[in-house]
Amino acid sequence: MLPDEGLLNYILDRSQGCRHITLIDPGKQSTEIATRRAIAAVEAGSRMIFIGGSTNTPDEVVHATCKSIQEAFELQIFAASQDPTSDEDMWKIPVVLFPGGAHALSPSADGITFMMLMNSNIRKFLIGEQLRGAPFLKKFGVEALPTGYLVFSPGGKVGEVGEADLIESDQLDLVNSYALTAEMFGFKILYLEAGSGASTQVNPNCIKSARRVEELCLIVGGGIRTGQQAAKAANAGANWIVTGTLTEDAKNLDEIHQRISEVVAGAQSSSS
Repeated sequence: MLPDEGLLNYILDRSQGCRHITLIDPGKQSTEIATRRAIAAVEAGSRMIFIGGSTNTPDEVVHATCKSIQEAFELQIFAASQDPTSDEDMWKIPVVLFPGGAHALSPSADGITFMMLMNSNIRKFLIGEQLRGAPFLKKFGVEALPTGYLVFSPGGKVGEVGEADLIESDQLDLVNSYALTAEMFGFKILYLEAGSGASTQVNPNCIKSARRVEELCLIVGGGIRTGQQAAKAANAGANWIVTGTLTEDAKNLDEIHQRISEVVAGAQSSSS
């Protein structure tokens, strides 16, 4: 559901401090469960939903998940419009594709992180998948968000599949060089990724090094499970915090709400 100010303006806006994104992998849950989790995430304070993750999830599954979540948000907006005490804007939450490749697209998404895996050693994730996906995105009218993507150690599955030359926690000058390169390519967003379910988060010093390129919007994910970890990333300069595994591992919707609320509070403790 597109915010009134437009998708990219919404993402780049820093007036609300560091915000939270819930990543939903349609390959790891049914459409119904994904939708319920997305609603719980928004109620807990998430301000964007990413759809993606698995490298082999077919586009029909991705599309069904996007469509179901969009329809659920529309119903929430309608319900809020009937209640003068409710806030309709709370549910104007973008649903954005975070694809594992050109196969995982949907015309129901509001946008897509159109990414270059900048530290990949293979052409496929530098330009190949983008070439395959671009004509479909143009046809669908899905907004492309120009995004540089960096994978840090330990890297997880994305580092393995993407054949990434993993960035170590002490390579601060390299991180800054990547950030400068992203800016010069015209990317608006730089995503710093430790890997899904990573044992450690991106080193805050690496985030600070990227933050020296002031115009970039920094999205940071991987290994963040607590409010304290979110606060570390936010205080280092993250504009958005992404979590996915903590939602998947939760026993029920109440636990999802509790976990995300804690991470949101940690992120909001900074004014990045």
